[in-house]
Amino acid sequence: MAEEQKQNPVAQVLNADQLAKEFKEHSVAEFFKKNKQMLGLTGKIRTLTTIIHEYVTNSLDACEEAGILPELEVKISELGNEYYEIAIKDNGPGLTKNTVGKALGQLLAGTKFHRLMQMRGQQGIGAAGCTMLALVTTGKPVQVISGTSKHKPFMAEITIDPKKNEPKIVKIEDIEKDFKGLAIKAKFKDVKYQKSEQAPLEYLRRTAIANPHAKISFTDPAGEKFVFDRTSTKIPKRSVEVKPHPKGVTVDELLTMSKTTQARKIASFLKTDFDRMGEKSILEVSKKVTFDLNKDPKKLAWEEAEEIIKCFKEMTFIAPSLDGLSPIGEDRIRASIKNIVEPEFLSVLTRKPTVYRGGFAFQVEAGIAYGGNAGKGSGEKDEHTGQEIKRIEIMRFANRVPLLFDTGGCALTKAVQSLDWKRYGVKSLDNSPLSVFIHMLSVHIPYTGAGKQAVSDEDEVMEELRLALMQSARQIWRFVAGKRKREEKEKKKKLFLKYATEVAIAVHELTGKKRDEIEKKLHNIVLKKLKLEEQIEKKELEEEAQKIVDKNNKNHKKTKKGSKK
Repeated sequence: MAEEQKQNPVAQVLNADQLAKEFKEHSVAEFFKKNKQMLGLTGKIRTLTTIIHEYVTNSLDACEEAGILPELEVKISELGNEYYEIAIKDNGPGLTKNTVGKALGQLLAGTKFHRLMQMRGQQGIGAAGCTMLALVTTGKPVQVISGTSKHKPFMAEITIDPKKNEPKIVKIEDIEKDFKGLAIKAKFKDVKYQKSEQAPLEYLRRTAIANPHAKISFTDPAGEKFVFDRTSTKIPKRSVEVKPHPKGVTVDELLTMSKTTQARKIASFLKTDFDRMGEKSILEVSKKVTFDLNKDPKKLAWEEAEEIIKCFKEMTFIAPSLDGLSPIGEDRIRASIKNIVEPEFLSVLTRKPTVYRGGFAFQVEAGIAYGGNAGKGSGEKDEHTGQEIKRIEIMRFANRVPLLFDTGGCALTKAVQSLDWKRYGVKSLDNSPLSVFIHMLSVHIPYTGAGKQAVSDEDEVMEELRLALMQSARQIWRFVAGKRKREEKEKKKKLFLKYATEVAIAVHELTGKKRDEIEKKLHNIVLKKLKLEEQIEKKELEEEAQKIVDKNNKNHKKTKKGSKK
């Protein structure tokens, strides 16, 4: 140590008392101010799209909770070099004077984090994070106009105090205007707008696909307007709060719940605080544990909680309640993709709900579009046809929200890449006009970070994603295989008929018989032959499809067996 001080005389050795003086408490706002990348606010293009994402998801959630068909207007105006104003207006329920500050100027404050229900936002960070970004990049407050059904519209200017994580309302006053909903205007620097796969326009396009009941209009900095009309007038079923399912809950989660329950006995705690726990299940647990279930749950020990969790794993439960899940639905997904992608063929399906670690119910919806405008352009042209080569487009969604970033680390991308697409008639993903729609919905999405752009590859989640994709891909395989067969058959037919004509001419010259009659007979022979071949091919296709189904079922059983072990 003495030698180190000689080499660096400035260095000081601090004792415990001196170190204690350096300890300081920091607010969550200060933490995220220094770590904006954790909120997805990193990179000039990504930051701009993330801001749009946060405002749009809040508007959609608010409209749906109020039973209103959403109508959103989004506008981005360029004020200078990498300096933009974002304006978004919705027709939702609005905010009151008491809640507007907390909703837009306080991190981890809101209506979502404490409720176990399917919603787009989960943490109560996003909109307040945008207010903080406006403050640190421009020093300007966020302007808000809000109108509710019961109160007079008002305008406010809001910023945030990072040290205290508290909203600062610069100005608030009533306005004489007939307005219902919420309108926000905010200025940001060090951001950039451009048309790309990760830009606001693509984000809103995909939002429209996953939210067919919403009408979204967007005006870009050049003044060009894009309108995504709704294809459904049915508001999604309102999500409700649910209880955790016992099959996936952990020891720590069980203990945490036991400390806050209103129940006075462990038996009643298990029955009232968990989904699918009836008298029969309670009786089964009581026979397997070494302690009395009449014990106060607040006195539950770690070892006792481990016994309960062990029982849960050995027991058979009814599938989790579906009340908390609100899938888009096959018909609405189909109509939405057809409206925006205009594919040649489309396969869509919704899987039954299941549970992943933590006792959270989740569900997977998948759709694969082929041909038409499906896929994304590569910028390269086919040497034979001269048409642009299309590559696979993976559209990832979680609770109806598009995920545009962190593609490689997302379970949804990994599931698509894990399939052997050649088995489904797709020779190369880099040269296939495919758009893959994959949507996970849950009361609690297992995101990999606070930016909410990638889903964790939980084993149960990965298995469901793969099964959904395989089921949907089988339909595509039948279509692609059938299309190729039809093309081959048409080429063969043209070739045979061409030679039939030439043979008819030769036979006519040799025999003197009428050329038309000879040609007609030869054409009938060709058509009869092709029809016979078609019947054989159809049978072979059905047999091949069944082989794929059998193989996938076999692999699924092996996977389930392995996961149980």
